[in-house]
Order: sequence, then C-alpha cells, then structure tokens
Amino acid sequence: MKDRSSLQTLLVGIDAACDRVLSPLFDDGEVPTLESIYRTGTSGPLESQIPPWTASAWPSLYTGMNPGKHGVYGFLRFEGYDWDVVNATDVRERSLWELLDRHGITSAVVNVPVTHPPREFDGTLIPGYTAPEDPDCHPDGLLEEVREEIGEYRVYPDEDVDDLGRAYSDCVRMRGEAFRYLADRDDPEFGFVEFQATDSIFHERPNDEEAIRSIYRAVDRELREIIEAHDPENVIIASDHGMGPYDGVEFRANEFLREEGFVATERGGDGMPTWATVRDGNLKRGRDDTSYDPGVAERAMATAAGFGLTSQRIGGVLERLGIADLVAARVPNGLVNAGAEQVDFPESAAYVRSRIELGVRINLEGREPDGVVPPERYEEVRARLIDELRSVTTPDGEPVFEAVRPREEVFHGPEIEDAVDVVTVPADFDHFLSATLLDEQFGPPSEPWNHKRDGTIAARGEAIDPAAGVGSAHLFDVAPTVLSTLGVPYDERMDGEPLPCVEPAGTRSYPRLDADRSVETADEGVEKRLADLGYLE
Repeated sequence: MKDRSSLQTLLVGIDAACDRVLSPLFDDGEVPTLESIYRTGTSGPLESQIPPWTASAWPSLYTGMNPGKHGVYGFLRFEGYDWDVVNATDVRERSLWELLDRHGITSAVVNVPVTHPPREFDGTLIPGYTAPEDPDCHPDGLLEEVREEIGEYRVYPDEDVDDLGRAYSDCVRMRGEAFRYLADRDDPEFGFVEFQATDSIFHERPNDEEAIRSIYRAVDRELREIIEAHDPENVIIASDHGMGPYDGVEFRANEFLREEGFVATERGGDGMPTWATVRDGNLKRGRDDTSYDPGVAERAMATAAGFGLTSQRIGGVLERLGIADLVAARVPNGLVNAGAEQVDFPESAAYVRSRIELGVRINLEGREPDGVVPPERYEEVRARLIDELRSVTTPDGEPVFEAVRPREEVFHGPEIEDAVDVVTVPADFDHFLSATLLDEQFGPPSEPWNHKRDGTIAARGEAIDPAAGVGSAHLFDVAPTVLSTLGVPYDERMDGEPLPCVEPAGTRSYPRLDADRSVETADEGVEKRLADLGYLE
C-alpha cells in the first residue's frame, strides 16, 4: 500500500438497507463502523424510484437519471414477446465512473449490479448482479489477477454450502478484499463497492436473524478495513431501496385482466418465464427450447388440462403438502408446460409481462409483432385499464394500488417507449404483485418480505456539512452528490441534485452515451439465480 491513499470519495452500496433493518443493529452494537458514520455524519431516508428493484434502481443511482433516460426498467428487457436478462449494454447513459473519467479522475468499482460487460474508462471494474459467475472485467484479465491475489472470488454465493449466512458473508469478504487490492494497486480517487447479500438473504431466509446479522457484521468489518487502509476523505453509504414484510395480499394481475377481457390464455405453449421454464435454463426469449416428442406423461397432463386440471392447481396442492420444491427439482419442463395455463401474448390486448416492472403492457398494433390494439384505440384502452385497476380492492375492501398512472407521468426521456404503458404502484408496497395465472385474483403473498420504497443514505467527510443534513433525499440525488464531493459538475440532464450537505460543483452538458445495440446476457446461471430469488416467478 502507498504511504498516502488518493481515495477522495468512497461510495458504499448496501442493497436493501433501511432504518427498519439498521436500527436494531445499531441498538445492539453489531455494526460500529456503520453506526459511527451515521452518528457523526448526516443521514436520513433515501426515497427510491418506481420500480424499486435492484436491476433498475442501481442504474438510476449511478447515472442520476430515471429509467426513461437510462432505459432499464427491471431484470428483463423485451423485444416483442421475446425477453432476455438486462446487462450494461441496456444502460443508455453514462455512469458516475465514466463521467469522472472525462475529468481525469480514476475509479475502482466492485460488484455494482448491471455493469457487465464493462465499458472503457480510466479505472478497474468487477461486475455484480446480472453478470455471469466468471464475468468480463475491466481491464481484461483483472478477474484472474484478483483471484490469484486474494483467492476465491465469486459473483454469487456458493449454493453447495449448507450455511447460507456463511456463504453470503464469504461473498461480502470477497468484495472488501477485492476492493482493497484494487485500491492498493491503482490508488484511485473514487471507489464504489456494493454489497448484494444484504438484500438476497431477505429473499432466501427473511426470518433467519442470525444469518442477517452475520452478513451485516461482515459488511461492517470490510468497511472498517477499507477505511483503515485507505482513509477516504468522504464516505457515502446508500441503498437502492428498503426491505420489509408484506402485510397485505398477493394480487394476480393477469388473472384480473383475464376476467376483465384483456388477457387471453392457452394451455402449454410459450407463456411467461416461470419456475418451470427457467429452472433448467430451457426457456429463452419466451420459448421453450426443450425439443423432444411429448411422452405419455405430457399427453396425460395436456389431457388433464383440457378438463381444467392445470399444473397451477396441481402446484397449489403440492405447496400445501410442502413438497413443491422436491417435485419441481424432478419434473421435466415439458410435463409442466403441457398443463400450465399461460398468457397468450399475441392474442391478448394487455398483460403484465414481468411483475418487477410494476405495470401493464398493451399489445399495440405496429409496435408488437402481433399487436391487436389499433393505434387509434390506444388511449381508450389505456384509460379503461387505468380506471379498472384504480378500482381494485382487496377482499377486505382496501385499495390494492396507491397510484395507477400513464407511464409518461412516472418516466420521461428517450427510452420511455420501453416502459410499461400503465404504471401500478402497490399501496405502501404491502401487496405482492404477481404475473402468474392461479385461478383466483388474490392469495397470500408468495414472499413474506420484499422491497419497500424508503432506503437509506449517510455521509461523512471533509466535503460533508453534517449540519446541513440530507433533506428529502432521492435515489437520483446520489450521483450528483458524489460528483460534487469530487468537485465535478453534474450532468444538467440528471433528475437529481446534490444533497444539502455538499457544496454543488455546478452543472454542465455532457453528450448522451453513444450506446451500441444491446447484446444478449444468455446465461442460464443468471436466470436461475433470479428465479430462485423470486424476481422471475
């Protein structure tokens, strides 16, 4: 390590961190390094965006722009009825480190979601979520070098380890060790390290308090060691969203749309990306790639479906018996798909394509390959969807949505055509939205905990005025705040602005990224991981 580090600003991303999670840890003295930053600096809630999910929220944080500008709305992108997992080529705006590169400032970036494949800039980058397990890094050969230096480095936890808390904590340790190595090697002025395990554990084991605490203790250790080794002038902690329990119901939007005459269905066929089609990586771009003649079992399932015995109903029975996972691991996709009732996209007027998008897509003629809604009826159909969705109430009479809006009231920018046509925001994010067809519109939430709108932000350092506070901080404010701590003007097209606790360095006009066409993610492991965590139903 050099005698004096050049690290001016360290941005620490803690996925899903929020007051609900952090307060008990502070009270019990579990995370002293984090607590000291919150106590001696300035902090507060950080309002997330719509939709408040990892794949869209982190690009919003590191570009300072809404999805209508950067172009990523969820874990999946769609071309017609085909789909693929998003990656960095889908992000159409420059990241923090790319803007800093234009000012001669070097960066080290570790584990930030949706950064694979990396683009050229002055610095180093090891990608995070949606990257494959052995991702391309920047510069070429960096991953091999890091593994040789620190030992094992994984993007995702080792699934063969019984102790999930330990597996996640190991990933946390790898992030810290990799960042310290890169900071030692290159002496960057800006550093960004992200910890994903703090979110994933709530999808896997939301009630495993010891695993959650062990992961946060590991994050605190790595942060302490980074600060001790490199003494950054400024430290900013930020999350992409919060986390909390669902107190409401599961609303199956496509079931509602079917009853209202918008969704057409079929048994078997292409349908949605689900546990059955993603599990073995056989579904790609909306079609089942399994190629074999249906056997007796498949024909039997298809026949049963003809009498209304769909695989969803069978699945409900298996869930009640507690053996659904066991059966899912052994039943071939062809058997499940033969009996599954699925959305028939070409025949439907409107549908929910992915629950993560928080909205409804219209099958518009001229835009979709087999669109059925004429352009002249678009606004009429959309207005009807909005009216009917706004009126939906739970079995207890409570509104399902706090807002149902046209997309242009939520998003703006050159990528808005990729957004859903109608945006649906669950009331207090207490209701679980599902895209699956399960005969009934309502049921218990498929996950007990999930994302909430309020995350967290904290800042301490030479460029931070604790007395000024963070104000009404929004996710879009993080990028201009970071740039201001480095004396760099932020992009005038950013949707956020520097927080009150920093002195703004002004604005300037940066040319929009000249992005090439998106490339495929095409990685079965990534898809399976997303399905395991509930991001693909």
